[in-house]
Amino acid sequence: MTPKQEPILIFVLPRKVTSLAGAIPVLSGTMGEAPHLSQTERQQLIKAAREALDEVNLSHVPIIAGAGATSTRESILLAQQAAAAGADFAIVLSPGYYAGALMADMTSLKNYFVDIAEASPIPVLMYNFPSVTAGIDLDSDLIIEIVKASPNICGVKLTCANVGKLTRITAVVDSPAFRAQYPRTAGISSFHVIDGFIDFLLPSMACGSSGAITGLANFAPRSCVKLWDICQSPLSPEAVALQNIIANADGVAIKIGIPGMKMLLGRLFGYGGRPRRPILPMSQEKGDAIMASEALKVLLEYEAVLAKEAGL
Repeated sequence: MTPKQEPILIFVLPRKVTSLAGAIPVLSGTMGEAPHLSQTERQQLIKAAREALDEVNLSHVPIIAGAGATSTRESILLAQQAAAAGADFAIVLSPGYYAGALMADMTSLKNYFVDIAEASPIPVLMYNFPSVTAGIDLDSDLIIEIVKASPNICGVKLTCANVGKLTRITAVVDSPAFRAQYPRTAGISSFHVIDGFIDFLLPSMACGSSGAITGLANFAPRSCVKLWDICQSPLSPEAVALQNIIANADGVAIKIGIPGMKMLLGRLFGYGGRPRRPILPMSQEKGDAIMASEALKVLLEYEAVLAKEAGL
């Protein structure tokens, strides 16, 4: 289920979205090389994804599109263009170029997200990823302040591996009193806190996580969705076993970056291509070593079993 021009590079597993049987595509995210895409390319990706979904009777599946940029003005424009191209949600990364000035007065970061959300035709998710934003790390108090300030902020992706932060946020935003006082935009039932990693989905779900955005679902979507499904029930040996398989494989996937993900997609499915320069493709030798990883082999074998059960 990919656009004809370029693959969907990240997926999100939704919580409380009962009409969906699988994963939601996220376009122009970190693994999608968003900083290397032009505005035109971003719009082409969204249009191609929407057409691909519609062609297989998945018109009900929403699309999340990256809209973060260095300036508030450009981020607003990207969100507006994403909406016009067919995206249903925008995800916005903190602007890291002038990180020092922004962190000196965190009000600037609050204003950044609120201004974008208020000008965006579609709901906005915040994206907290300190490793790629020069260390900007939105804490739980600031995130909650931003949620209060704009009803069009519908969620946050936490790629900071901080389960404590996730727990603190969900404890506040999931309370009936908070929902009543700070309702979301019409059509958005609640605020969603989403993991940026899937290697601890099982424990994070127990803390109120709404799912995970992960590059692992590019080549093992059934396994990721299966883990999501069994996480809905009380802890079971199957859930623990599959979480371990996925956590071990994600430990490999996290380290290989964009070159490794494109290598995997090329070897497994015949698409992926080369990274945008200046990022270099992965060498044949390194690719061979990754493909020989025992953790990756175990996940791919499990994924093949699920595909066979689905008749594919």
